[in-house]
Formats: sequence, C-alpha cells, structure tokens
Amino acid sequence: MKPENFLFKSTKEDSPLKATDFGLSDFIRPGKKFQDIVGSAYYVAPEVLKRRSGPESDVWSIGVITYILLCGRRPFWDKTEDGIFKEVLRNKPDFRRKPWSNISNSAKDFVKKLLVKDPRARLTAAQALSHPWVREGGDASEIPLDISVLSNMRQFVRYSHLKQFALRALASTLDEEEIADLRDQFSAIDVDKNGVISLEEMRQALAKDLPWKMKESRVLEILQAIDSNTDGLVDFPEFVAATLHVHQLEEHNSAKWQQRSQAAFEKFDVDRDGFITPEELKMVSIIVCDIFCVFFQEQWLIVSWMSVITIKHVVDQPYQSIK
Repeated sequence: MKPENFLFKSTKEDSPLKATDFGLSDFIRPGKKFQDIVGSAYYVAPEVLKRRSGPESDVWSIGVITYILLCGRRPFWDKTEDGIFKEVLRNKPDFRRKPWSNISNSAKDFVKKLLVKDPRARLTAAQALSHPWVREGGDASEIPLDISVLSNMRQFVRYSHLKQFALRALASTLDEEEIADLRDQFSAIDVDKNGVISLEEMRQALAKDLPWKMKESRVLEILQAIDSNTDGLVDFPEFVAATLHVHQLEEHNSAKWQQRSQAAFEKFDVDRDGFITPEELKMVSIIVCDIFCVFFQEQWLIVSWMSVITIKHVVDQPYQSIK
C-alpha cells in the first residue's frame, strides 16, 4: 500500500476514498507467510525483506503513509533502493525534527506502534481502529473481529496452568487504556451485550476464523480454560488474560512492562522475599500448586521474575524456589 493507490471517486468535498491497484494482493491463511519481496521500497515492511511477511506488513505500510501525511517526509530514505532497505531494517523513524513537536502525542503513539519492526509487537489492523487517536472526536468505524485475538484464545488452552495463572496476574495490573482494544473485541463477541461471553457466542466468534473450523468439543475446551471461576461464561477480566498481546506490552513501553511483570510476580511472591515457593503457590492457587509442587520435588527450578510471565526459562539448578 502507498498513498498514490488511494484515490477520491470525485472532486466533491465528501467524495469517498477508494483503494486501487490490487495486482499484488492475495488471500492468506492465518499463520502462513509469503516469501516474495514485493512492493514499493519506501513502504515495504522489514519482514518482507526477510521473506517472512503476512497481514502485519500492510499495517506497517499504513504506518509509513500516516507518517508522511503528518510530517511531509518519508520515515526511511536513501538515494538507492538497497539503501532504503537497510534503513528499514536497521533504523527507527525520526520523531524529533519539526513538525513532530507540534503533533499530538496520541498521533505519534499511533504511528510508533505501527512502525514496530517486530510484526508480533506491531498493532493489528483491528487494534489500530481502536486506538484513541483514530477515535478522537467520536467512534471509529465498525471494528472487525481481530484474528490475532481468536488465535490467542486458541493458544491459551495449550498453556500450562502456571502460565495461565501468570497471564491472569499480569492482566489484573493493566489499566483501561491499555486494554481498550480488547474491550472492543469483547463487545464484538458479546452479541447480546450482557457483559459475558457464552459458549454459543464463543462458537460463533471462533467460526469466523474459517480455516480452523473447530469442533464443538474444542470450543468448549477453550471456554473452560479461559473461564477461571468455572461459571460456564467468560467475563471481561478472564477474556483479557487469554487474549493479551504480551509482545506488544514489552515492546511499546519497556519500563511499564517491567513494572507490570514485577507486580504480577508479586502476586505469587506472597512474602515479598524475591522467591516463589511451593507453599506460596498453594496460597494463591491450589490448582497450580497441585501440578507444580510435584514438579518442584522432581526438578529444581530457577526462573527470573520477568520470565514468570512468558515462562521462557526453566533451568535445572539446586534451588527449591522460583526467583
């Protein structure tokens, strides 16, 4: 996508805007990656150059277009195409030169979150529509179901009980602004607007992720994994825990991410001594302790407090607690 491929239908002030030139467009299944390097150099995403592109690449292009519309310059520039590619891969856009000092923080935040080099940490198209800058002065256009949210729900059921609990702890530390996009997604799935998601509403939502075509038993399994209070319904806090974009939280504000993950860790670390023991796990979650107290007896763990959220590091060490 690039500016010259968006055209007004007429010269009227209220003319609709049309997207054109779909010559390189294609349908893509969730999880599939394209390997061809295509598109105009100024608007190409880093992962395209690495031959692993997907729908996230279009969001990057929208970020480039928005940057140009706001300041009149390209975020990545060089005299040669190879030079542009190197800029895209290595450098960050400049938000210090004029006129950025006169542009709202909300607008800058929007562009920065679209021009994130890691596609996992970049806003999705649905999240972009939920951004405060897009909604400023009124509601955004109808926000579609975010396929990444449906994917996160499918993934949640595969996590260990400890990781599920850690994500619930992390979700409880977030403020309303940080989960505004998930509020929109929850509302889209909660068809009857009663504040909870039923099995039927969950089934209807997951059915829209067409390539997967889940069986009813699988949908029930996902709902039960998310439904921490076992009432047969998914409320908003449960939904947030299952659908969080952890990579985005870490990338968008590393200082706040450390605060959030520290706070989540302390929900396990009851006595605040910097360690999580089997006894403390039992105090915060019987289910987690039933599984992991056995694991503690068979293996010795040491895990940093940052890793409790992502459960990345499990190291055999002679120490009977999680640090």
